Order: sequence, then structure tokens, then C-alpha cells
Amino acid sequence: MGVGLNVDFDWYEIGSGTFLFSFFSTVAVNLEGGKWGSRFPVIMNKLYHGKIETNKVDKAIKEMEMIKSELKNYPPSKVVWDIEDLSQQPPWGDEISEEITDLSNYFITSDGEDLIEVFMLALNKAKEIKKPVEIDSM
Repeated sequence: MGVGLNVDFDWYEIGSGTFLFSFFSTVAVNLEGGKWGSRFPVIMNKLYHGKIETNKVDKAIKEMEMIKSELKNYPPSKVVWDIEDLSQQPPWGDEISEEITDLSNYFITSDGEDLIEVFMLALNKAKEIKKPVEIDSM
């Protein structure tokens, strides 16, 4: 089953729930020292648990900008597929596109879009129309 972001009537495709969990796992391990939500509480706690309320969208945008900036410092080999089982690897292993240079551009949605850019589109839309952002399944 696929997941995406829902802002009012706008849908932003992500892909599988496992893929999305990998993004959160990668952030938690590499940028938060394994302490989920310690540095990015809105993204890692509110969004991960399904919803960012309108009054937290500005903070979420700032957190996502920091996440993107900091993930640039990590090679693709530092991806974490599952924080609960660090031995797990992505189904594609090391076979990734040469265009993927670091963890900031590692995550590509099922539509072929950069996941962080999709997050930013949804967050900016939510800010513009003053609506929450929700993770939803199709």
C-alpha cells in the first residue's frame, strides 16, 4: 500500500510505507544520534505520527531545510533502512543512480521526485492555504 501527503485536496505521492520509514530512520540515526525527535520534533514526531497542524508548519519547513542541508554531509552508504533493525538494507542494495551523491538526494518517490522537495511542496502549500499536512495511505 502506498502513502503520500495530503494537504486539503492536494495529494503528494511518496511510495511505500517502508520507504518513508527509511527516510525517518536515516534522519534519526544520522542527524539525531539515534534519539528520535530530539532535534527535529515537528518532522520526526508530528509528521511521523501522521499530522502537522497549521500552527507548526513554519517550524516544519525550517526543520526540513536543516535536514536537507545536513544530509548533504552523508554519503549514500549511510542510508538506514530500518532503525529497529540496522542490519536491514534497501531492496536495491548499493545499486543506485550515479545522480545520487549524498543522503539529501537519496530518497526518490515512486513518481521519480525528490522526497525532500515533495515534503517542501506539501509544507509550502499547507502554509499558503492554512491547512494541516497529513500522511495518508492510498
